[in-house]
Amino acid sequence: MGRGPSIEARKNASDAKRGKIFTKIIREISVAARKGGAEPANNPALRTAIDKGLSINMPKDTIERALKKATGELEGVEYEEIRYEGYAPGGVAVIVDCLTDNRVRTVADVRHAFGKFGGNLGTEGSVAFMFKRLGVLRFAPGADEDAITEAAIEAGADDVVVYPEDGAIDVVTAPESFEAVRDAMKAAGVAPGDAEVTYRADNDIAVDGDTAQQVVKLLDWLEDLDDVQNVYSNAELGEGAYS
Repeated sequence: MGRGPSIEARKNASDAKRGKIFTKIIREISVAARKGGAEPANNPALRTAIDKGLSINMPKDTIERALKKATGELEGVEYEEIRYEGYAPGGVAVIVDCLTDNRVRTVADVRHAFGKFGGNLGTEGSVAFMFKRLGVLRFAPGADEDAITEAAIEAGADDVVVYPEDGAIDVVTAPESFEAVRDAMKAAGVAPGDAEVTYRADNDIAVDGDTAQQVVKLLDWLEDLDDVQNVYSNAELGEGAYS
């Protein structure tokens, strides 16, 4: 009978994943600070990025160092925002948002990923029209639905979605209302486990079996690329996706 990975191997893998997440958030903080200033109170995008870092226990001195690099107090790297669009197997639409200091490297990595798993990179605007930008506040299964709904209505949210399969709850807002709704719900004592401005598809594409497995592999590969910040798709993954 085969043995699973050792505790040390699992820890090293976990540390590596955590390091990648830290790197992505640091880039997000840097870009937000460079675009809107290093004062979180006056820069909603920066405040959201810093909140992401604090939620995964990013040290405050790491955040401070990122801010100083962004404002020129310390020497740092300048990143540019690039979006790639394409199709995964089964006609699944994919958006890949990147922050990079080397556009040539990034497009090569993204194109390789699509080709490796049976997809193809498209042109700008080829799939983005299928998605809407919105704010999402997520609550874990078991959260108080009545309290969340009442606070969401009071805060001016657009919708409350309860997922019947596990009882998780999403509060949905317009992007421009995201900060106000999140802050109002926190003030009401109903803080989300996770909150972000994201993209969601108008309609999902159902895939299963081998096609679903290829879609999962592509999305995972893209998310693991250093220059990739976020990956969005309209895949509805059916049976066999994780076999």
